[in-house]
Amino acid sequence: MPRALILVLDSVGCGGAQDAALYGDAGADTLGHLAVACATGRGDRNGVRQGLLNAPNLDALGLGLVALASSGMMPPGFSLPAEPKALWGYGVECAQGKDTPSGHWEMAGAPALAPWGYFPKAAPCFPPKLTQALIAEGGLPGILGDCHAPGIEIIERLGAEHIRTGMPICYTSADSVFQIAAHEEHFGLERLYDLCKVARRLCDALAIGRVIARPFVGDARQGFVRTPRRKDFAIPPPPGNLLERVAQAGRAMASIGKVGDIFAHCFTGQEIKRDGNMAHFDATLEALRDLPDGGLIITNFLDFDTDFGHRRDIAGYAHCLEIFDSRMPELFAAMRPGDLAVISSDHGNDPTWTGTDHTREHAPILCFGPRVAGGPIGRRESFADIGASLAAHLELPATASGSSFLKAA
Repeated sequence: MPRALILVLDSVGCGGAQDAALYGDAGADTLGHLAVACATGRGDRNGVRQGLLNAPNLDALGLGLVALASSGMMPPGFSLPAEPKALWGYGVECAQGKDTPSGHWEMAGAPALAPWGYFPKAAPCFPPKLTQALIAEGGLPGILGDCHAPGIEIIERLGAEHIRTGMPICYTSADSVFQIAAHEEHFGLERLYDLCKVARRLCDALAIGRVIARPFVGDARQGFVRTPRRKDFAIPPPPGNLLERVAQAGRAMASIGKVGDIFAHCFTGQEIKRDGNMAHFDATLEALRDLPDGGLIITNFLDFDTDFGHRRDIAGYAHCLEIFDSRMPELFAAMRPGDLAVISSDHGNDPTWTGTDHTREHAPILCFGPRVAGGPIGRRESFADIGASLAAHLELPATASGSSFLKAA
């Protein structure tokens, strides 16, 4: 019986969606702009990387072809392989927004059923009723922030006051999210998680997609640093997704990275969370080694987004993609004859773009395996075609949405 993997390169979009202007993202192109920046020296960093974006394994699968089809531009450093090793195309998100959960849910074959709720770009940005209830139920002296802000910047700005007052730092972004940052030692990690559970319940009525715990350490003199003990508290995903189909069939499932949080721990099987992309790549190879026939692995590679996209770090983003690419031969070698893997993304986060938020983009689709003959699958009108295709490959009932591209290949 075959096995399947979904590898989510978090935020590695491949060109602005047709409705990107609605989100202030007209012209955004994470992969294309990243490659151009590298070609013009903006991606150089001494001791880290320099020159053209170098991702030969992804290029051989057809990533350059994907970018050309999606954006109309061939990224510098990529090519037009005569015989790409993957089924290649790109997906258009049908759900509204540019959020992590909606992208993953749709990828799994069950798009978000209703629009997300968002907080306005105002200060304060949270409804007074929400703030008052959080303070009362959390036993807090108050909150800091109450605004749209980049996570690193607001912790640097308010970290010392947080320690002095005991008030957690609460903020949001262009995503449907309520984020709470607190010092692991002065506030307490478990206390932060408990507070986020209260906030999750209070945010349900507002249709806020995620409440995120953002623990950090440090002090005002040496600076503050976020720790890897972040935890997301998400709305449960829609029914009929691929994970649910796998669980209903009694198959094995491994959720690596923040996948368990994104799917609210619903049908997520064995959850594995480590620190960083390469640790998650190791975990993927280990899980694949032990995965029984008919099983599924979903891995989220978060560093692209959190460490480099939001921080608009071009060189870091390029290096991150190059390191991921260098590990691909290990995955190829670990796959069995009937295995099928899909590389895709949940949204964009163009490191050359203005601001610090996600960008509304197409998602690359590269579908490969030892027995897969490469070729185009074209523009897919929903990320859900990924879940539908893997459900077909695993011989499971169809997902709630999506059309298999395996039939057309």
